Amino acid sequence: MQYALRIGGRTRQVVLRRAGQGWHVTVDGSSFDVHAAVVDGARLSLVVGDGAGAGRSVPAVVVPGREADALDVAVNGTTVAVQVASPERSRRRGGAAGDDTGPQRITAPMPGKVVRVLVAPGDTVAAKQGLVVVEAMKMENELRATRPGRVTTVAVAEGQSVDAGAVLAVVE
Repeated sequence: MQYALRIGGRTRQVVLRRAGQGWHVTVDGSSFDVHAAVVDGARLSLVVGDGAGAGRSVPAVVVPGREADALDVAVNGTTVAVQVASPERSRRRGGAAGDDTGPQRITAPMPGKVVRVLVAPGDTVAAKQGLVVVEAMKMENELRATRPGRVTTVAVAEGQSVDAGAVLAVVE
């Protein structure tokens, strides 16, 4: 998979290739191996290595940004805005059928309070159907499915406080 990512006003070319249980990553021509494990929701534990067995652990958090095709990525306590600029990724975000696979993890974009849960496990949902409403910064945000599927998990209840990146629901 190839992506163009805008980070700090600079576009970086990123190529991801599956390598065993991890990924071989090339950023602007520099390559390294990454093994990633989801800790909870948007929190990742990354082991970044040089391919020769040496590696270092790097904690990371990835949550949706404020704009379409944007992510907020926190690594070692520093958060940067990342804009996905590649045409391939933009087309997928537009909702073309069959482009995305695997479960949809619906996460809180920022800390807030769950004000409504609109689905239950086992419900069938359509693309763009509302799943959970979270109030943050005095605004209600309805979080929606990106494609059709079946709700497998609802991890929150009305009135519950949630952190940024917390998994609210899973749709397969």
